[in-house]
Amino acid sequence: MAKIIGILVVFSSVLGGFALAGGKIMALIHPFELIIIGGAALGAFIQSNRGHNSWRIIKKSLRMFSSRYNRAYYLEVLRLIYDILTKSRREGMMAIEGDIEEPHESPIFAKYPSVLNDERMVAYICDYLRIMTSGNMAAHELENLFEMELASLKEELHHPSHSVGKVADALPGFGIVAAVLGIVMTMALLGEAEQARIGESVAAALVGTFLGILAAYGFIGPLSVCLEQDAREELNVYEAIKASLIASASGLPPTLAVEFGRKVLLPGHRPSFQELEQAMRGS
Repeated sequence: MAKIIGILVVFSSVLGGFALAGGKIMALIHPFELIIIGGAALGAFIQSNRGHNSWRIIKKSLRMFSSRYNRAYYLEVLRLIYDILTKSRREGMMAIEGDIEEPHESPIFAKYPSVLNDERMVAYICDYLRIMTSGNMAAHELENLFEMELASLKEELHHPSHSVGKVADALPGFGIVAAVLGIVMTMALLGEAEQARIGESVAAALVGTFLGILAAYGFIGPLSVCLEQDAREELNVYEAIKASLIASASGLPPTLAVEFGRKVLLPGHRPSFQELEQAMRGS
């Protein structure tokens, strides 16, 4: 909702100020300028990303109007970790083998659909639980393995924001390209057209520069920042899972292990100690 409000504020401020100053909104409508700028930006985006990455970035960008990273989601992740660790502590590590080998058929995972729908997170949890069930790796060795995977995961998660940021940086340049093409058309009209038509052509060229800068700093740039924040929040959840599992591997009981994970979460939507305790009792 906040993002929609932000977009409306940008539109209303720019167009409203222009109209109040005596400008005519229709003077800003030049579809061919949009085709030049938008098409060039899209082409550059496709060139700079592999096919599957391009589609993944587009889908992730469309999901930026809502966020799953809230208190309820964090509690769901921590409750899942608590349930798994509690079962392994009561019945032995081998008791959770069926849950981690077939998570989509596990009654524990089934209680937490938001986590279960995230295939990468499910694989992440199950892989490390599988290592823990083997019993052949010390806690510090497991932590080193976590760190190596999180380093590569960080690069992957931040790739969409970097790609969109590059497009935002290029948009003012594409706006200049559209403006130059408009000036070329204007020069071709000199001596052949009346003054009003030449003025209209110059205005269209300037609109190209305007659209490129507005798109870069008013929409695509903020989208890049939003994608970066989303990547940071997603990585933070993986770090919280890591902290909980490392604490459990070190011999701490499940209640304390998930408290380690809670403390790692970003403060904005981090559940309180009492909220987590009540959630664990509910489990």
